[in-house]
Amino acid sequence: MLCSFCGKREPVFFRRYSGEKLCKPCFLSSIENKVRKTISKYGMFKIDDRIAVAVSGGKDSLSLLNILHKIEKKFPKASLFALTVNEGIANRSEEAVNNVKEACERLNIKYVVASFKEFYGFTMDEIVKKIKDKKGELTPCSYCGVLRRKIVNKVAKELGATKVATAHTLDDEVQTIFLNFIHGDIFRAFRVAPKLENETGMFIQRVKPLCEIPQEEIALYAYFKNIKFQSVECPYAHLALRNNIREFLNRLEYKYPGTKYTIYRSFEKIRPLLKTSVKTELKKCEICGEPSSKPICESCNMIRKLLNQKFL
Repeated sequence: MLCSFCGKREPVFFRRYSGEKLCKPCFLSSIENKVRKTISKYGMFKIDDRIAVAVSGGKDSLSLLNILHKIEKKFPKASLFALTVNEGIANRSEEAVNNVKEACERLNIKYVVASFKEFYGFTMDEIVKKIKDKKGELTPCSYCGVLRRKIVNKVAKELGATKVATAHTLDDEVQTIFLNFIHGDIFRAFRVAPKLENETGMFIQRVKPLCEIPQEEIALYAYFKNIKFQSVECPYAHLALRNNIREFLNRLEYKYPGTKYTIYRSFEKIRPLLKTSVKTELKKCEICGEPSSKPICESCNMIRKLLNQKFL
C-alpha cells in the first residue's frame, strides 16, 4: 500500500473522510496547501498586510505561526509578528509563553506578550477564585475568552496590525456553532466565519486560516514538525460546555466520517441569512474606549463585577 499522492512511500496517515492514505512528506504538504487554498478562497490577506498572529503556545497556534511564516517569505511587502496573552494560570501560562518565545526566536519572528494582570489587575487564577466565592453564573472560560479577545484587538491595533490571524480549526468552528445554538444565541452564530468583516473599522479584521482543517490533523502536523507546544491542560476546561460538545462531535465523526465538514458547509449556507438579521450599532465603551454594542463593554462589566462595583 502506497501514498495516494506520490505513490512512492508507505502511508502514515489515513483520512477517513476522504479515503486518502498519505506518507509523511505528502501529509505535511497537504496541510500547508490547504492553508494556502483557504487564504486564497476567502481573500484573507493583502500583499502588504501587517499580520498579528494570536499565539497561545498550543499546537494549533504554533502550527499556524510556522505555516504563515513559510508563506510570508514569498511576500516581502507583508510582515507578521506573534501576539501572546499570559492569562496567569499557574503551571500553564509560563510554559506557554516560553514555547512562543522559543518558536519566535527560532523563526526570527518578533513577538509581544501581554498579560491579564497588566491589563485588568487580576490573573485568571484570581478571577476564578473570585467568581467561585461569588457563585457567579459565568464559567472561567467565559471570562477568559472575552478578556483575551479584548487584549488581542487592543494590542494589535496599537502595533499597527491590519489583520489578526487566529488558529481556529474546523473543530473549533463546529463546536462554536453548536454552543451558540444551545445558548440560544442563534444570530450571534454568524460570527463563525473564515474572515470576520470589519465594516465599522473599529476592530482589527480577524481571519482563520485553519478553519477548514480538522484539529487532529493539526496535532499530527505539529508532531511531525517537532513543534514544542503546550503540555499542561487548562485546569478550568472541564467546567466548560464546549468540552462536552467536543466529545459528542468526535463520536459522531468517528462513526460518520466527514460529519464536521458537513455541519460546517451547511452552516456556511445559512450564515449570510443570520448576518442580515443582525443590526448591531457599535459605539465606544464609556470606560475603556474600545468598541462595544452597549454603553459599557462586556469585559469592563466583568471587571466591575469582580471589583463589586455597580455594572450595567
